Amino acid sequence: MQGLEEFVPTELKIQYINSLLKVGFDVIDFGSFVSPKSTPQMRDTIDVLKKLDLQNSVSALLAVVPNVRGAEDACVFPDIDFLGYPFSISEEFQIRNTNATREQSISRVDEINNLCIQNFKELVVHLSMAFGNPYDEEWNMDIILHWIERLTDVGVNTIALSDTIGSSTPESIKLVCDNLSREFPFLEFSAHLHSTPEFSLEKIKAAYKSGCRAFDSAILGFGGCPFAQDELTGNISTEILLEYLKSEGEELELDFKQLQLSHKIARRIFSHHL
Repeated sequence: MQGLEEFVPTELKIQYINSLLKVGFDVIDFGSFVSPKSTPQMRDTIDVLKKLDLQNSVSALLAVVPNVRGAEDACVFPDIDFLGYPFSISEEFQIRNTNATREQSISRVDEINNLCIQNFKELVVHLSMAFGNPYDEEWNMDIILHWIERLTDVGVNTIALSDTIGSSTPESIKLVCDNLSREFPFLEFSAHLHSTPEFSLEKIKAAYKSGCRAFDSAILGFGGCPFAQDELTGNISTEILLEYLKSEGEELELDFKQLQLSHKIARRIFSHHL
């Protein structure tokens, strides 16, 4: 929702996320502790959190935090299990996204990870530009390996390999996933891919065949990063992802009737933006 100019009513957000919490997903990315000036859509994250029904849900909650202040605010709430910090191998995009350089961000990650440890939470670093760089900056495996090593030095254990602008290809996904699983077998990697619908399946397949078993997705494939570009390339569609996983024989412990209800609410929110 973060890229929408039109404010989604708080009660509708609560209704949508509560419906998702009943489906059986591992983690729900429910909001962001960001400045209301930079991302007005997320200004009601605390109000949403207070109305979430977690009693009968197996899902954990993740909140995005762009800085230490956001992490401190999020750590107040025991219901939040994961904090997500966006780290980019692109210097330009890191500054655009978090108003900090990569070196400054490594220090932030260190501080945020320590906060997570103190407050019984886990840090997930979203490594943006993991599959390509649109800013005329150098991009190669050595750069990726360097920054992941720096992240592990400050205690990061979980990294979401993020496409951000939809520039990944099956070849680049295979290259990155194969190299990282070999160089960092102790890390947990997930795929946070963006794509137009016609290329989603081939990207999912490339990540899966390279051993990835954790994926981020969004119902209807809506979303994107408002700091990347004006024409947002959507997130991988949950529907396309689940159909592919079924075709591979994965047993998905999800309530598909409940998922249909979530789909209806998503259409109310996003249909006139698609």
